[in-house]
Amino acid sequence: MRRRDLLTLLALSPLGAVAACDGPKEKTGKPSIVVTTNILGDVVTQVVGDQASVTTLMAPNADPHSFGISAKQTLAMRDAALLVTNGLGLEEGLASNIESAKGDGVTLFTAGEQFTPIEYSSDDASGPDPHFWTDPTRMIDVVNGLEGALGKVSGIDASALSASAAAYRDRLTAADKDMATRFGAIPQDKRALVTNHHVFGYMAARYGFRLIGAVIPGGSTLAAPSASDLEELSTAVRDAGVSAIFADTSHSDKLITALKESAGQDIQVVSLFTESLSAPDGEAPTYLDMLAVNTDRITTALTA
Repeated sequence: MRRRDLLTLLALSPLGAVAACDGPKEKTGKPSIVVTTNILGDVVTQVVGDQASVTTLMAPNADPHSFGISAKQTLAMRDAALLVTNGLGLEEGLASNIESAKGDGVTLFTAGEQFTPIEYSSDDASGPDPHFWTDPTRMIDVVNGLEGALGKVSGIDASALSASAAAYRDRLTAADKDMATRFGAIPQDKRALVTNHHVFGYMAARYGFRLIGAVIPGGSTLAAPSASDLEELSTAVRDAGVSAIFADTSHSDKLITALKESAGQDIQVVSLFTESLSAPDGEAPTYLDMLAVNTDRITTALTA
């Protein structure tokens, strides 16, 4: 079916009535900005304010490595005035959709191109690490680039955008200062992180943590550990004297619970919001909430 025919069909359906008008500008006259992940969706919303209609494709509590989208969302991507992505291989399930939108002439903003990414530090993962948001100073780099990209979108007032971007940068700077203070209170020998996925490379580099290991090998959440992988990590956990291991709220904690049992020690399993925001009525509905909740839980667990 040709795209024009599909648009017509969608327009005749209750859901299609929304999708069909989801083009470069909404009926309100506001430009349409489409964002892949919910962390970036919140950041874009904070920066652009009510000057644009922001559509976030990734649902709360979803996995950015594997989530998919509907036909309606695919059309929204192709009709956007600006498409904001993480990049660095994060949105594995959306790669073809992003390329198709780019091929249709949609302007693309890639967060991972706004700074020099770090490489995974583990032997079981290689390439650039896409989880930059665990360091708010990297997000400031993204906001700087985002301000420039949004400023080129027709219908967005540059002065209002500059003010809201500056205000949000100030909040990110304050979050970084708070995280540095809180993490600085953790004894050096306790700053050891074990997680279910390789997600804290940027935070470790910024605030002086040691990365002991992750249950899921590789840089994606789509792999699975072998028995020998778990045994090797269990040994590392025992040798490091780890007191807490951290599980992501958007993934099952079965593997990390198995690691705890294999280690044979009294270890806390602490849930963090590391790859996805919560629902609006949850504990981490915004990126700044996510940073605050994780900082509190990590600090409490490692100083107990």
